[in-house]
Amino acid sequence: MAKVKYFVLTAAAALVYTACAENALANNANAAKTAEKTAPAGPTKVALVTLEKSAYAAWKSKDAKFWDPFLSDKFVGWSSAGRLDKASATKEFTGADCAIKSYALSDEQMSPLGKAAALITYKITVDGTCGGHKVLTTVWAASVYVRDGDKWKGTCHAEAPVVDPKAAPAKPADKMKAPHKDQAQPAAPDAGTDAMLAVEKTVWEAWRAHDGKKLEDLTAKDISFINIFGTYFATKADALKDWTGAGCDVKSVSVTEAARTMLSQTVGILTFKGTADGTCYGQEVNSVIWGTSVYVKDGGAWKWTFGINVPARAPARAEGT
Repeated sequence: MAKVKYFVLTAAAALVYTACAENALANNANAAKTAEKTAPAGPTKVALVTLEKSAYAAWKSKDAKFWDPFLSDKFVGWSSAGRLDKASATKEFTGADCAIKSYALSDEQMSPLGKAAALITYKITVDGTCGGHKVLTTVWAASVYVRDGDKWKGTCHAEAPVVDPKAAPAKPADKMKAPHKDQAQPAAPDAGTDAMLAVEKTVWEAWRAHDGKKLEDLTAKDISFINIFGTYFATKADALKDWTGAGCDVKSVSVTEAARTMLSQTVGILTFKGTADGTCYGQEVNSVIWGTSVYVKDGGAWKWTFGINVPARAPARAEGT
């Protein structure tokens, strides 16, 4: 009788435990669904284009007060003198020595980077001067925005002038200008920076070797790229076709002076100095570039998802992000 009673009590406890476990799982599932529903939605392309246009309007009108609330504290970018952080970018983007008559954005594309960040790429044509010199007429530009509370703030910007690589002879790179004292310098590398840099170096070596299989493995499912000639590749297929094609014959590459900017646990930006010795489309490319690559975490590994390479000797145009 005691054994029967013990069995009945044990079975009842098991039923209670199972019911509790099922309720807990159901509650967890409902909580996850609720969190998903209440999580802020990502930005729309229209919203980001509107922000970009407001930045160009501030540059044109020399609105110095615009930039502090517009730029993220994590901002990173490039100028003719080197890497920018928020403080140096705020000075650079004011456009004090610029006289801009007009500007126009076109071909805008947006790529979500989770729900906390987003990338926008576009072509911009400008009519004006900076420092007494005519502004580069047409460039491909890229900006990354990050969520900060209920606002989206500019956290990265770079642009590459559009040129015809077959028609415009590439001159050897000028010696890089010494950074201004207020230009941002890369922080001492940490383990995370080193890990991301290792991937970037492998990407460059795979590009040099035209190794499509390795490039396929190192990159995310969806990628885009703006090269040193201001050519925009909107898809992974287009980028890999260019990287593995016969356009470039490069002997050696290097990637140094890297700095990592984390936007979330799964999204990061790597800025760096890159060099390549060889030819592309018959022109010498023994030049220094300032590189910006966006990485996303995929199954515990960092995958390259976007990049823009800017010739270091190209005149900078100090416009907004």
